[in-house]
Amino acid sequence: MDVRNVRVNDIDDFVRLYSEAYRGLEEYAYRRERDIKRYFKWLLSRDPDGFYLAEINKPVGVIACDANWFSWLENEIVGEIHELFVHPNYRMKGIGSMLVKKAVKYVESRNRETAGLWVGVKNYGAKEFYRRLGFRETATLGKWTRMIKRI
Repeated sequence: MDVRNVRVNDIDDFVRLYSEAYRGLEEYAYRRERDIKRYFKWLLSRDPDGFYLAEINKPVGVIACDANWFSWLENEIVGEIHELFVHPNYRMKGIGSMLVKKAVKYVESRNRETAGLWVGVKNYGAKEFYRRLGFRETATLGKWTRMIKRI
């Protein structure tokens, strides 16, 4: 498996992979292609150095981490994981864990003390996944749960 930084021309792969990964979790996802493309451009504009694509002959996973995010809940600049998804056929193979570890290492290299993310309240599998990686729940707002990890 190769992991590299996302490039502008990865947008179509991102849209396809995002749509497949969020099947069954639509309440937490953008649904229209133009919204997914706008989201991709926003993620790329936030912190391109923290935006990674995992490939096994083709794109299979993405993580977008922003080391310049001010979190009002923690009242500090954190490494925010805005997005993580893995193609359903490639889940449970360590790809997501490897991407999160890469993001946390990136956050640490940027001298941040906290990694944070929001996850769907009813996305129980993802919440357990993040717990196993050392994240803990701190707040719930609407359909989202806040999780952080001190580095």
